Amino acid sequence: MSTESSVEEEVWDKGPVDERGLLVEPTLRAARDSGRKLLVGYVTGGLPGWIDHLAAMVDAGADAVEVGIPFSDPVMDGPTIQEASLRALQAGATPPSILEELRAVDIPVPLVAMTYYNVVARAGHRRFARLLVEGGVRGAIVPDLPLEESPEWERAARVGGVETTLLVAPVTPDDRLAEICARSHGFVYGVNLMGVTGERASLADSAGILARRLKAATDLPVVMGFGISGPAQAVDAAADADGVVVASALMRLALGGARPAEVGAAVAAVRAALDGS
Repeated sequence: MSTESSVEEEVWDKGPVDERGLLVEPTLRAARDSGRKLLVGYVTGGLPGWIDHLAAMVDAGADAVEVGIPFSDPVMDGPTIQEASLRALQAGATPPSILEELRAVDIPVPLVAMTYYNVVARAGHRRFARLLVEGGVRGAIVPDLPLEESPEWERAARVGGVETTLLVAPVTPDDRLAEICARSHGFVYGVNLMGVTGERASLADSAGILARRLKAATDLPVVMGFGISGPAQAVDAAADADGVVVASALMRLALGGARPAEVGAAVAAVRAALDGS
């Protein structure tokens, strides 16, 4: 047994976990099976005013929300999310402080933490899973943790009540795609394009191709993200998938000083487009 595991068992296996929050997969699966296209919003935890922005996204029709837990070297994030993370860190945000803020609110949709493995490893696998669940976060995305190195975290997350969502890129070969789908929980995150997050003028043809490959490989909800800038692109990205993630477009508004109602209006516009109204 590793030193980290021993410490985690000694400190974090005492007493019951205060389980809070909605499970990701059952909630999204039920919404999808009802004929609804899924809309996942994104907010950077710790960004000043972030809880109000989160609530506005939910009120506007988001089916789930990713909560970014900032890290100083966000290698997969584009300039908008990087700036949001920097502002959150400068405001004093830490993983425990973000999750403590979430404990104080009741969010009626699933929450999924988006962060980097350094954050997970620093806390310890079991401790991090427990912190998430006690903050009402029942899903996690750790994009820089390679598939070959993730079993230990996946086990700790599963035992702790956290669903680990894995990402699939357009260039992922079929055998690896199938393995990722088999090991993913909550939903499968299809990456629309190669590169970092951020708004794009248009979606690549590879997005639709990947969505169809994923739908053929798994019955998990398939949600496409990276580069979705507005309602029209969301509709295009969701055409062959079960839904979309909208992140940088919302954080651009928040960084520009938009009120929660304005962020909510942007989410509502995507929701209306996905619903065909």
